[in-house]
Amino acid sequence: MTRRNPIGVISMFYARPFGREHFPTFRRMKEAGCDFVELLVPEPGELDLAETKAVLADHGLGVVLAARVNLTRDLASADAGAARAGVAYLESCVDIAAALGAGIVGGPLYGAPLVFAGRPPAPVDEAERARRIDAVVAGLKAAGRRAADRGIVLGIEPLNRFETDIANTTGHGLALAEAVDMASVGVMLDTFHMNMEDPDIPAAIRRAGQRVVHFQANENHRGFIGSGHVDWPAVARALLAIDYRGPITLEPFRRDDERPGVPLAQWRAPSKSEDAELAASIALLDAALAFAGRGA
Repeated sequence: MTRRNPIGVISMFYARPFGREHFPTFRRMKEAGCDFVELLVPEPGELDLAETKAVLADHGLGVVLAARVNLTRDLASADAGAARAGVAYLESCVDIAAALGAGIVGGPLYGAPLVFAGRPPAPVDEAERARRIDAVVAGLKAAGRRAADRGIVLGIEPLNRFETDIANTTGHGLALAEAVDMASVGVMLDTFHMNMEDPDIPAAIRRAGQRVVHFQANENHRGFIGSGHVDWPAVARALLAIDYRGPITLEPFRRDDERPGVPLAQWRAPSKSEDAELAASIALLDAALAFAGRGA
């Protein structure tokens, strides 16, 4: 059966940071049913781009990129240097994507990371809110121009309230994309965050419509697909309704230590192969997508 959407997995499912020593995982991804890998945008020295592109091609895998913003490269920052660095970083992401043959760079491109980056949430007055949004839109337009020139699309990802105070809902992401108003800048949706912030995930997908340029399929607790309560047939029907044909990434975090006091938000390296669980998740998503049109 031909897939309507390419399905892939985030590279940090196997390792973080991801270096050339982890290239053998490409074979495992392919065997589990992946069409592509979503790589965190490599920092300088992490990967040779030409070599990585060649090895991916050898394994028949495509690639999508996930941007890594921080307080020093932050479009929303009141610090002019950090804001300029945010634009420069996104432009570099576009160049890296072009070098790797990736067509999409997604993530919280607007910056403004919260507690996981060491910035606690605080009330924001209207003037500061407007300044932040104007700065984000201006920065995304600048990066969007570079993206358009290189044939790359940027995906604005809303994150939950504990990870940013710029874009938490699908509506927030849409408002930013509409303010930027460029074909090279769209919205990236992640069902983990949507489960917390959108009252109706399928309705939010339908609302986003043609603005959706990338999609991450994650359970409510970031476990493997099928191990939580997200309604995957309903999600699949919504994706069919908007005629979404782009990539879908799985991004499961490990849930293999349920002792109290173990931080669930902390990335943990694998202690054993979970290829079978990944393959089962892909098969479940495949089935939901394949049957989405029946009885709709």
